[in-house]
Amino acid sequence: MQKTFGIVRQTFIVTICSITLAAVELVQAQEASNPSLKIGIVQRFGERPQDRLTLKAPSGGKLTLSFPSADGKTTQTLTSDRVVVEIASQPLLLPILEEKIVLSNHRSFENAAASAFHWNEKGIQTEIAQPRRWQVWAKRDVFDSILLRYLMFYTLRSQGYLTVQIDRRILPQKSIASFTVGDFRYNRDRLDVSSSTGIVEVSYQRENKAEISNRNYAGSLKLQPNAHQSFTLVNNVPLETYVRGVVPHEIGYNAPYASVEAQAILARTYVLASLHRFTVDGYELCADTQCQVYRGLEDTTAVADRAISDTRGLVFTYNNRVIDALYSSTTGGITANYNDIWDGTPRPYLQSVLDIARRPENQRSANIADDKNLKAFLDRQEGFNEDGWKNLRWRRIGTLEELQTSLKKFLRFSGDTTTNFSAIKQLQVSKRAASGRVLEMEVTTDTGKIIVKKDEIIDAFDPPDSTFFKLEPIYLDNVLTGYAFVGGGLGHGVGMSQTGSYNLARMGWTYDRILNFYYTNAQLQKLRPEHYIPQK
Repeated sequence: MQKTFGIVRQTFIVTICSITLAAVELVQAQEASNPSLKIGIVQRFGERPQDRLTLKAPSGGKLTLSFPSADGKTTQTLTSDRVVVEIASQPLLLPILEEKIVLSNHRSFENAAASAFHWNEKGIQTEIAQPRRWQVWAKRDVFDSILLRYLMFYTLRSQGYLTVQIDRRILPQKSIASFTVGDFRYNRDRLDVSSSTGIVEVSYQRENKAEISNRNYAGSLKLQPNAHQSFTLVNNVPLETYVRGVVPHEIGYNAPYASVEAQAILARTYVLASLHRFTVDGYELCADTQCQVYRGLEDTTAVADRAISDTRGLVFTYNNRVIDALYSSTTGGITANYNDIWDGTPRPYLQSVLDIARRPENQRSANIADDKNLKAFLDRQEGFNEDGWKNLRWRRIGTLEELQTSLKKFLRFSGDTTTNFSAIKQLQVSKRAASGRVLEMEVTTDTGKIIVKKDEIIDAFDPPDSTFFKLEPIYLDNVLTGYAFVGGGLGHGVGMSQTGSYNLARMGWTYDRILNFYYTNAQLQKLRPEHYIPQK
């Protein structure tokens, strides 16, 4: 009898352990397929003293506020239905010198990453930041002495790196987040906020103008310092909930269902491939067009929610890793190779494709680099997936005065303090990709020539909506007065055309067929931890 009882008891323990282990594995699998993300929804709060954040719990709910105690040794916790966060100035006993070496400035993260790789190969450790434009900094905790910084700065300048800068500020005081609960005002540099309903309503006001008003966010919020002497409001949100806040705003509210499904997969894939973008600031991704547009629970739709559910956990991979799932509004009839727009390592899955549904099997792409083929292609306005969209073709005019102003502004923001000119004499496309994209623009000025490359062209000159254009000089009484940029597309043109996907979906194409049309040799897989590397 005792032996039987022992066997039963042992079997019971093994069964319980097996159930417990299975439950743990299930939870781990669920977390792996729906990881928590850190999205910066207000990136530079506190840059201006008028900045104000209002956080509310939905009707009947309560906020839980957690923040460091005055001595920083413990955590205080309070509840309230509403909290207003403002900016206070905290005097310093001694001014702080904030100084860093800015190695390069860029329009896009992609080129910043390529530049950082270049500097790392030269033995200079780097970090990528986005104070406004993207910048590559010499790693601050490595170059932490004035002597070392200036030695590096003058060495690089002597080697011809004339856009390398020293960014120097003396801070007599520092900004601190200030909020009142009950009769007490608290000045802290961190604040965690959660809600009893799981939803927090956010209003953000800058210079008496509401930029974000009454927008609801699921998950929790954290106000934390960033690398720019201001604060970031970070939304900690599960992946699938995050995708709800992206899909309708990126693909549009009238998109056919298969397009919405494709967008859901790309939004999910893109964020997981981009978790390293804001490492310097302690979060992962922003909420605007520099990343993906994310608006929390604002204007979510039943159609998008169903598409997200129907594709739950699906990501696009290459060599068993999530791809850099880039997409744009309109391609102009042909997508671009990754390196047509940015420097850096080629993405084999981001190759140029003709954006034509009934293209021949042996004609996945085309070479339209020469003037004759380019003109014929841009003159054609029918037969593309983007037929009927206004950005398929466009013509934008810039006077010489306007082009000179925008180019000077671009040079200043790029850190170029040595190139000076008064007048533009000529613009010329000096190098073009097979996809028709401009790789180099040569600008002849009264003091010499300036070369502008790839996506930086969009910042350097206001008229073009993409780098897919040709130039037509404009004369008045035989005097050059400006240029017409004649082109197509809106955005970088890499990966899926969102407007093109509408046509394919209306033709009855499924989401997987649409994705395989735009991306080369990528695979759809259910998300697993090895597909991406979470930020630590």
